[in-house]
Amino acid sequence: METFIIPPKKKAAPSVDIAPLMDMVFILLIFFVVTSTFTQETGVDVEKPQAQSAQSLKSENILIAITREGTLHLNERQIDPAGLKDVLERMLRANPERDVILMADRRSQTGVLVKVMDICNLAGAKKVSVAALAE
Repeated sequence: METFIIPPKKKAAPSVDIAPLMDMVFILLIFFVVTSTFTQETGVDVEKPQAQSAQSLKSENILIAITREGTLHLNERQIDPAGLKDVLERMLRANPERDVILMADRRSQTGVLVKVMDICNLAGAKKVSVAALAE
């Protein structure tokens, strides 16, 4: 009589199914994107002066930064004073209720600030504010 030896079955290598993990990652990503708030910035660092009467304003404002060198920045790009009026007129035509907030560096020249305020008023801005830090 012949003896047959049955070879042992090969065990499958242990594996981790990452499909549920990927589903959870996408769900978390969607959650963070939906619940996050995006703030509009000017794209330059401005050291704001302090004021006791500083208040928070709504986030759908037009932000214009004035650096200590006197350059103007709108929507993260530098703009010259001559082109600022045209851009502001176009933005205010789309939404006339938007406020304009000037973020002037505390070491910037007052003359540049006054010139920009004048341009904002000529462009049709109903409210022009100067940003400051609350004390």
